[in-house]
Amino acid sequence: MEEIDRRIVALLARDGRMSFTDLARETGLSVSAVHQRVRRLEKRGVLRGYAAIVDHDAIGLPLTAFVSIKPIDPAAPDDAPERLAHLAAIEACHSVAGDESYILKVRVASPVALEDLLQQIRAAANVSTRTTVVLSTPYEHRAPDMTAEPAPAQNNSA
Repeated sequence: MEEIDRRIVALLARDGRMSFTDLARETGLSVSAVHQRVRRLEKRGVLRGYAAIVDHDAIGLPLTAFVSIKPIDPAAPDDAPERLAHLAAIEACHSVAGDESYILKVRVASPVALEDLLQQIRAAANVSTRTTVVLSTPYEHRAPDMTAEPAPAQNNSA
């Protein structure tokens, strides 16, 4: 990725509502050149969307927890993400290495709601759970470090 594209990505990651005019001023490009580059980054899938950052306390979901899940039957199909997709309280599902298969980030209204959600997770996916409740979040939604050198492209030829 070209350095100017990396700069555009970094700027938009910090402020997804930044105008093409402001992007042009920050990068030294014309507005039309920035517009073309942003559209190209979108088409390539580098920029996959723009989202609002929600204050979960303000909407009544103050409790955040990480729920590690492990299948009760290790021979069962690995389909937990599909079995849990209908549970809106699950904000993210990450496949992980280690003892557990997945770590879920969940947001709920209360400890009682968390207990109910854990029962739903266990029943829907036939898994055991281990839960860590978040006490505070010093930072989240950080922009990627675009100053780091990208990993070299892998050569898949044999």
